[in-house]
Amino acid sequence: MRSLIAAESGILANALRRAPTMRQHLIELVLFSTYAELRAEAARSYLGLIWWVLEPAMMMGAFWLVFDVILKTGGHDYVPFLLIGMTLWQWMKSCITHGGYSIWSSLPMVRQVRLPPLVFPLIAMLSDTVKFVFIFLLLLVILWSLGYPPNAAYWALPILFVAIFLAAAGAGFIVAALVPLVPDLRFVIEQVLMVVMFLSGVIFPLDKVPDGLKWLMALNPVAVVMDDARGILMHGQLPNWVGLSKVAAISLVLCAFGVLFVRHLAPRFPKLAS
Repeated sequence: MRSLIAAESGILANALRRAPTMRQHLIELVLFSTYAELRAEAARSYLGLIWWVLEPAMMMGAFWLVFDVILKTGGHDYVPFLLIGMTLWQWMKSCITHGGYSIWSSLPMVRQVRLPPLVFPLIAMLSDTVKFVFIFLLLLVILWSLGYPPNAAYWALPILFVAIFLAAAGAGFIVAALVPLVPDLRFVIEQVLMVVMFLSGVIFPLDKVPDGLKWLMALNPVAVVMDDARGILMHGQLPNWVGLSKVAAISLVLCAFGVLFVRHLAPRFPKLAS
């Protein structure tokens, strides 16, 4: 009995010693795979890195043409308003969709290689975040040229970005867990995200919402972070800390639930690949 207990204690001790090393290897794998994914994506198109900026710029131009030029519903500051909203929304949408479809698209690899399924959405989301950094830096240059210089409220941007990433990651993890089980859910997700975009003040100011519906918009975390980001970048205003704290708490809970949900369904993914 004593020898058995000693053997089990030794196995447990070895496992605990290996745990930090395994976590380090996984982190290195995620970072290297993110770098490799970015290089591969840039090499797959003739425009390369330019396409990262050109794609969202084309969408921004289409909304500007419809809402500002044709419908005349924009205003004198609609261009920076739209640029900020579309830049942040494109980042959130990309993290949710690319991260959400990553396990499903990697099912053959899931069957062959024993890796935590969370690795695949993390790689996709980090890749989209790196692209967002480049696009956001370009956005800052455009805003400065339009008369919105740097201000003292910029220090709050990282806090805002963390809340946005946690929310997008949480939603992406949940989608990533469900899509391998129901692949047709991809088409539903695209439509849901389109509706969320139009209901979150991404392309129109919240003050144009009827008074009877403003309380509903205030419950939308996407609308809250959009309003805070524009306040920082355009007006030098610090975020509404109460509202942002609620968004951060919701995002943290959503992210934790998404991680647990993926881990719960992880044993089923290799069987789906067969």
